[in-house]
Amino acid sequence: MEVLYPPSMEKGKKYPCIVFFYGGGWISRNVNQFKIFAKHFVKEGMVCFLADYRTESKQGTTPFESLKDAKSAIRFVRENADRFHINKDSLIGSGGSAGGQLAAGAALVDGYNELTDDQSVSCIPNALILFNPVIDNGPGGYGYERIGEAYKNFSPLHNIHKGAPPTIIFLGTKDHLIPVATMRYYQTVMKKVGSRCDLILYEGEDHGFFNKKDFVDKTLIEADKFLISLGVLRE
Repeated sequence: MEVLYPPSMEKGKKYPCIVFFYGGGWISRNVNQFKIFAKHFVKEGMVCFLADYRTESKQGTTPFESLKDAKSAIRFVRENADRFHINKDSLIGSGGSAGGQLAAGAALVDGYNELTDDQSVSCIPNALILFNPVIDNGPGGYGYERIGEAYKNFSPLHNIHKGAPPTIIFLGTKDHLIPVATMRYYQTVMKKVGSRCDLILYEGEDHGFFNKKDFVDKTLIEADKFLISLGVLRE
């Protein structure tokens, strides 16, 4: 992973942090996808991590290994909180598309842990910022042809539980992979278990819209508001 630090850091201070997971269907790899977002948040006083993970194109792996790696990345950051000058209890998980599934999966899915991990260290982010995440991996959802019946234990939508971290989700209304109805249902279930879930829709936009410059700015404004409301950032 690449680590980006705020430009001026106070000695002894612990900073909130964000771990980003790129999209690509657990197949392709683009570690720098969220670098422009990370550059924004370091200016806001956060430490940012651009995490890599195993993908089909590079390692010949399945989505299950990708989720294991996402959990390992979050545990690694927490285990090394002093080294990275972070507050391990103010760790935000973020990602787009399949990367959003990984961030949400780390928060909600109990299984798929690397045996070499110290599982006493939590892999659950304190909050989630998700960009058109493929959170339904069941029949009719994204990736079912590769995940199969394991979706019951892998799909974030099917594993929402009490204590799920507060979440903000950005989605285009014309997303060809994620129906708005699916995300509204996700939001409904989150609220039923007592967890906050803000859903912000962008009219007429398709999958991956957040990579466009205009929408980088628009989503960052909303992400800042979300983090301020949680007390992670100051106004």
